Amino acid sequence: MIRSDGRRPQQLRPLSFRTGVLDFAEGSCLVEMGRTRVLCAATVEARAPQFAREAGTGWITAEYGMLPRSTLQRTPRERGATSGRTYEIQRLIGRSLRAVAQLDLLGERTVVLDCDVLQADGGTRTAAINGGFVALALALQRLSQTGELTSLPLRDQVAAVSVGIVDGVPMLDLCYEEDVRAQVDMNVVMTGSGELVEVQGTAEGHPFPRSALDQLLDLAWQGIREILAAQRKALDEAGVVLPI
Repeated sequence: MIRSDGRRPQQLRPLSFRTGVLDFAEGSCLVEMGRTRVLCAATVEARAPQFAREAGTGWITAEYGMLPRSTLQRTPRERGATSGRTYEIQRLIGRSLRAVAQLDLLGERTVVLDCDVLQADGGTRTAAINGGFVALALALQRLSQTGELTSLPLRDQVAAVSVGIVDGVPMLDLCYEEDVRAQVDMNVVMTGSGELVEVQGTAEGHPFPRSALDQLLDLAWQGIREILAAQRKALDEAGVVLPI
């Protein structure tokens, strides 16, 4: 089966990571997954939240937003209260990055990842995690170069991808057109060693069997391995040697 954009069911969209796209951020990355584009910027603050200081650790958190014309119709800017969707995605990005960080080695610092969606064609949260990890690693590398850290406090990589069942066919890395008509829609976050960080899966209309879940997780891991390799290549080219 050939999909609407010419891909096979088990094929990722074209993927790229451009590092160092912002002059002032400690780490930055523009990630593109197909037509989805997310700008990720890492800021290092010389303080940690009170609960982290009490635990003797640093902290990593994230903010996420969509530009008004990142979508087909204009999406109004969020003013005042953060929407439930945005808040949930921000928490997901933060959890994913903290899962592979050694917060006790970060010191009393907070790294804030700002993930701004420039264009949305499905998979914005997974793209934000993928680009967020690259931006985080770049920021930690800068701290290491200035002598503020003796090593990169990372225990592993982390990456994410969407999978789903569309027209009865398991598919990897759904674009928007596939996402809106999927019978099963799932986001999977995994570490470089293949451990699960988060699985968000939903049946639309009809339940799906355990065998389909296993098949989708296998498909996600296939795609995540490719994303991990692309992250590592981009970081290698930027002079970042991951300690993993």
